[in-house]
Amino acid sequence: MAFSPRCDPAGSGRGGRRTRRRVVLAVVLALLPAAVGAFSQEKEPAPLPPGGGIESRRMLEPGAVAPGFTIKDVAGEPFNFEIERTKSPFLLVFFSIFCDPCRRELAIVQRLQEKYRDAGWRVAAVALDGEPLKNGVAGFARQEGYGFRVLIDELDARDMFKVADPYGVSDMPSTFVVEKGGRILFSRRGLVREEELEKSMLPAPKP
Repeated sequence: MAFSPRCDPAGSGRGGRRTRRRVVLAVVLALLPAAVGAFSQEKEPAPLPPGGGIESRRMLEPGAVAPGFTIKDVAGEPFNFEIERTKSPFLLVFFSIFCDPCRRELAIVQRLQEKYRDAGWRVAAVALDGEPLKNGVAGFARQEGYGFRVLIDELDARDMFKVADPYGVSDMPSTFVVEKGGRILFSRRGLVREEELEKSMLPAPKP
């Protein structure tokens, strides 16, 4: 799944600035219908912009191994999920700042992380808004007071999302429960009830 036109965060100079402005505008316009629909139907998942061939892929189901990845968080620090998943079980959420159900889902996983922090559970939230909106995502995370890593998905050379596409994400929010070691225990598109998500979480293995 890729934004169109292709993001070019590495663009420089006057042409690069124009490119970034066009990309930001394209992303906002692409996500605006999803945002409007999300506010009117708060429990419905918000679709991602079309493209990238994700329609031919299925969302990863329980029992599958969660793909490893390395992307940066909103502070520019790398996050290596291939390593982190060997240390802790995770709630992995794909979201957009334009999606109201995503905000509700992130509030739920925040509460669950606080409740099960001592059992080792952690949260990683992957924003699909694109590198040009990184500052907006960072400001949103600060405003909400999230106590977990907020990551920015990236596009590869084929204009595919580096993380969302391998997981088969086509709607927001999309949530995965991943046990320590990397096996997926639960996956769901759309807003998940807190009780259902909590039920899917197993006690964290002892270190």
